[in-house]
Order: sequence, then C-alpha cells, then structure tokens
Amino acid sequence: MAHNRVMQWAVLARTWWIYDANQQCPFRSAYRLTTYLQGLHKPVYHRHGDVGDHVVVFNTRHIAMRGEFWRTYKHFHHTRFAGGFSRASAYRVHEEDPTRILERACHNRLSGLDNKRTLMKRLHLFPDEEIPEEILENVTGQIQQVQAIPKKLEDYSQREIDSFPRLFKMPEDYDIESYKRENRLEPDQHTSKAWRLK
Repeated sequence: MAHNRVMQWAVLARTWWIYDANQQCPFRSAYRLTTYLQGLHKPVYHRHGDVGDHVVVFNTRHIAMRGEFWRTYKHFHHTRFAGGFSRASAYRVHEEDPTRILERACHNRLSGLDNKRTLMKRLHLFPDEEIPEEILENVTGQIQQVQAIPKKLEDYSQREIDSFPRLFKMPEDYDIESYKRENRLEPDQHTSKAWRLK
C-alpha cells in the first residue's frame, strides 16, 4: 500500500524543467513550454486540476524570430484610460526587457484558462545563463529545443570550408572591393543628376 502512495506522490509532484531558448522561436517554444506548465504531459491531467510543473528558461536574450517579425510583430498595451493605447515593435520590447517576448507568447498560449496567473507564476525566465543556485538545485529534467541551432562560420574548421562544394569560382582579376562607391569606374545612374528619374 505504501508503494502506491509513493507512486501517487511521484505523479502529482511538481517537477522542475529547464529549457535553453538560445536561437529558438518564442512562439514555437511557448507551445511546448505551456504543455509542461499545464501538466498536459502527465496522465493525470484534467482541465480543472492543478497538476502543472515549474519551467525554468534561460538565454531569452538570444531568441530568434523569422523573417521581418522583429520589425513587424507588434506588442499592444492599454492603460484602460482614454488615449492609453500604445504599441511597440518586437525589437524595441526586446531591448527594454529580454524576457518580455517569451513571457507574452506563453501568456497568449494560456488564454481562456481560469488559472492562467497561477500557471504564469511557475514560469521562471532569465535573460542569460546566470540562474540562482536555489532554482538550479530543484531542476530534474530538460525540455528539448524546438529547432536545431545552426552552426556559425567560426565553428567550421578550415578543412570543412575548403571541402565544401563551390557553385562557381571567382576570376583571379576580379576586384572584390568594386562595390564601394569610391572604386566604381562608372557613375551611379540612379543618384547622379544626369540619370535622375523624373
């Protein structure tokens, strides 16, 4: 009988998970993080039950957004007073608070739930790799990243770079610096007065 009690405690206990947000999409990450916040990964999950776990996220300063989302994605805010509406681009919000974009993404994923505020209190966000020791000693599991981190050019060896197949070979007499304005032989047709569009 005591064995069943231990099994029940293990199922209902709140586990601490850690997630590395380096080069990860905040919206796809929010979809995975809210699964652990709500407890959807547990067999005892119920919509009206509170069985969610704690999630620790670090490196939120280094998240990645696709396309022009840094410029076009807007964050809206209203003070509930007349003229209190404001909006800001994602890059401006990220400069002020590096954890805000991922926090809002998770908050929006939990829309419609009565215990949204309780679940958001279990989301611990850190902009860099510095995490307090009292939180790290509770972590027992790791959440897999949603997308693979691309390698930088500095991560490749010179041998790998040389063995990479070339699409074409530049001529030996080609001037690499020719794109600079002071090195052009002909005037720029779009900016010079004679070629200006009317």
